Amino acid sequence: MSIFNSKLPKVETSIFTVMSQLANECNAINLSQGFPNFKIDEQLKNYVKEGLDKEQVQYAPMIGRKDLRDAISNKILEQHQVKVNADTEITITAGATQAIFTIFSAMLHQGDEVILFDPAYDCYDPSIRLQGAIPIHLELKHPNYNIDWNEVKQSITDKTKMIVINNPKNPTGAILNSKDLDELELIIKDNPQLYILSDEVYEHIQFVGEHQSVLKRKLLRNKSFVTYSFGKTFHVTGLKLGYCVAPPVLTDEFRKVHQFNVFCVNNTMQYGIANYMNETTSWRDVMPFYKHKRELFLKAMEGSKLKPLACNGTYFCLFDYSDLSDENDVDFAKRITKEYGVATIPVSVFYQNKTDHKVVRICFAKTEDKLLQAAELLKKIN
Repeated sequence: MSIFNSKLPKVETSIFTVMSQLANECNAINLSQGFPNFKIDEQLKNYVKEGLDKEQVQYAPMIGRKDLRDAISNKILEQHQVKVNADTEITITAGATQAIFTIFSAMLHQGDEVILFDPAYDCYDPSIRLQGAIPIHLELKHPNYNIDWNEVKQSITDKTKMIVINNPKNPTGAILNSKDLDELELIIKDNPQLYILSDEVYEHIQFVGEHQSVLKRKLLRNKSFVTYSFGKTFHVTGLKLGYCVAPPVLTDEFRKVHQFNVFCVNNTMQYGIANYMNETTSWRDVMPFYKHKRELFLKAMEGSKLKPLACNGTYFCLFDYSDLSDENDVDFAKRITKEYGVATIPVSVFYQNKTDHKVVRICFAKTEDKLLQAAELLKKIN
């Protein structure tokens, strides 16, 4: 019998760990977890090495290196034509997940409500619960996964503190358009107590239209924390480096928690990323790079009974397997890993209610040979 009360009694080992372990056990191609399997840019690698050679190994400033924050500010100005103050609005974090946890820790109190859109990235819910706050899950309608803003308005109470948006969205690949941000603006105008967490880690992997960042809307920007990931942009997920952009008053609250959470972030990696950003605009190449991979994989999957859903962003694509099996998606994903040698992620795990639409998520951030090999194996499923 346990001698303490767990804060997260229903949380088990994440499906990403489970499926990656199963992939290793079965020597399967791992299209489950969202990490690239191709090599790091040599220029970035050399800058990280240079950081070690120059002994950039002591504590960085709590808010992040000045050269990196300046590089981020310049990049945002070039990308969105928005001026963000590097000193008062940008904080370097140990990846976007740490930024998200810090935001919730800084802003939420016991009993506060936070609106989430299922299927949702799995770190949001437990991070909210750990603050004593209450996640309110709204299910997006399969298969388009568009937000019903009328439902959002009806779900807001006097306890609602935050709305979390993820654009482009993991796991669906859905994107928000300008009309979505219009609706969000109206909600914020009518509910001035609300704040926004805008998770934009896949900002550079959008295949349709222009990325609609909340930073481009003054009203939304003043009420938003925006999280980013260098790992997603530069194909280096294991470096665990990201950043949070927020107006000064919100950044002050963020940093109060950040300083006691991690204090500061890997100085050597910050040095490498800062110099890399100052010498290249490689972030501009990310979208066409992944667009090619998406098209290659979808072409290779033609003729399969796995039917692709629309993928407008991220390096994930959803596939409907209902023509193949009536198994629940967890069992299906495990079976095809064992029998056909390709690991995927069952999408029901991204729902609070474990809603099962017979859909699996596939990551195409892999080398072309692995994608083609995986497609041939997946087409054999019966």
